[in-house]
Amino acid sequence: MKYIEYKEQRKHGTFNFPIAFYHEQPRSPRYHMTYHWHTEYEIIRILSGSFHLTINNETNVYHAGDIIFITDGVLHGGTPVDCVYDCIVFDLQILMKDNHACAKIIQDITDHKILIHNLLSAHDDGICELVRGLCEALSSRSTGYEFKVQGYLYQLIGTIFEKHLYEQNRDDAVANERLNSIKNVLAYISENYYNNIKLEHLAKIAGMNEKYFCRYFRSMTERTPIDYLNYYRIECACEMLSTKDISIKEVALSCGFNDESYFIKTFHKYKGITPKQFMTSEF
Repeated sequence: MKYIEYKEQRKHGTFNFPIAFYHEQPRSPRYHMTYHWHTEYEIIRILSGSFHLTINNETNVYHAGDIIFITDGVLHGGTPVDCVYDCIVFDLQILMKDNHACAKIIQDITDHKILIHNLLSAHDDGICELVRGLCEALSSRSTGYEFKVQGYLYQLIGTIFEKHLYEQNRDDAVANERLNSIKNVLAYISENYYNNIKLEHLAKIAGMNEKYFCRYFRSMTERTPIDYLNYYRIECACEMLSTKDISIKEVALSCGFNDESYFIKTFHKYKGITPKQFMTSEF
């Protein structure tokens, strides 16, 4: 469902403790990860199944036991397959408060002078244990868990540097410009999905000709721009059907479908069930 915006607006944690934990399984409303980015860092822990995950312009299949680290501002999303996974979303600045010994390294990470590798688990079993402890502390929220959580994060960053699971940033201005153009397109879709959106206009927002735009967009999202637009509209429809007392026809019109029968057909294409069946399903 559309619980994650492309530029995610969801607040993770609290002002004084900006760390949030999510346990996702096939029936979770946030299970399918739409392409998005946020200003926080994210750790994904795969418990079972597999996850086809795209991070910026690189797609990989991750499996049970994998730990994935995602830097702030990075476009990511994908499809879990029979997958159960944990997500930890956090503001790295929490580790800089009154900590002069670690401040320089943390600042280099937040300034993107240092890029932590995406896949951490392939290099060190100890990282898996640290992340497992981190997830358990966040899940239990027992008295004093805040101390344990920050301790695990410090240990994790320390292990990453000890094992050299990072690299110095060699900025690719052209690649960054292309990624930002896709972010602009995704932001436009999220704000205007209920309107009539043409491929020509999306390509113009991206600053590309239509042919190149379609090829690059598909390489990033594994969907054509129009396919992704319809997919996003159906995600919005799912949210409306789940949270509002509204007719299927009204949902169709609200999500950019002028024809109810086409909406039902498109809904079934992406969800495998009709909107009516979705409304009566237990999630």
